[in-house]
Amino acid sequence: MTIRVVIVDDQAMVRAGFAALLSAQADIDVVGEAPDGRQGVQVSRSTHPDVVLMDVRMPEMDGLTAAREILDPPPGVVHRPRVLMLTTFDIDDYVYEALRAGASGFLLKDAPPADLIAAVRVVASGEALLAPSVTRRLIADFVQQRPAPRKDPALRLNGLTPRETEVLELIARGLSNQEIAGHLVLAEQTVKTHIGRVLAKLDLRDRAQAVIFAYEAGLVRPGDSA
Repeated sequence: MTIRVVIVDDQAMVRAGFAALLSAQADIDVVGEAPDGRQGVQVSRSTHPDVVLMDVRMPEMDGLTAAREILDPPPGVVHRPRVLMLTTFDIDDYVYEALRAGASGFLLKDAPPADLIAAVRVVASGEALLAPSVTRRLIADFVQQRPAPRKDPALRLNGLTPRETEVLELIARGLSNQEIAGHLVLAEQTVKTHIGRVLAKLDLRDRAQAVIFAYEAGLVRPGDSA
């Protein structure tokens, strides 16, 4: 199956370079480009891509606002592509909020070409781009700079069963499905079922959002270890 990609970046050379690189792959088709977030939303709505590469800082509409509009569309818009944020910084307010909004991950603009290609394929497959341990480290570093956990996420934890809460905590601590299965003495398929229920109950898209939620709810804190 061909992966349909839209590239949104205010630098024409960046768009052209990414488009050339991705279009050269047999399984990737660049179906649209845009120079700002507002046009990026429009192009995404008309072309129905699988993945949107979204620059963080752009004129007219920044990448965070555009990602929110794509990931939480108005009634009647049913297509929701995966969003991969592009940034020149390791992680900052914009990227963190984009992950909270449902972006599947972020990639540095100066990453090797192979990393960009792999990232598009991983995100298109429905997985979060970052390995759980990397996601956890980056989010934990950022959460340390933020205020105390908000009450709303903590209250939403009440909707989970004790087992589901335990699984969420282990996700946030950086364990893979296989490691969670071993830790809880469960079949890996059972772990996947629990994770699916956690994401559904908390209205989360993937592991990256789950990790952020667990930190903001106070379920885990920076410095905790598995």
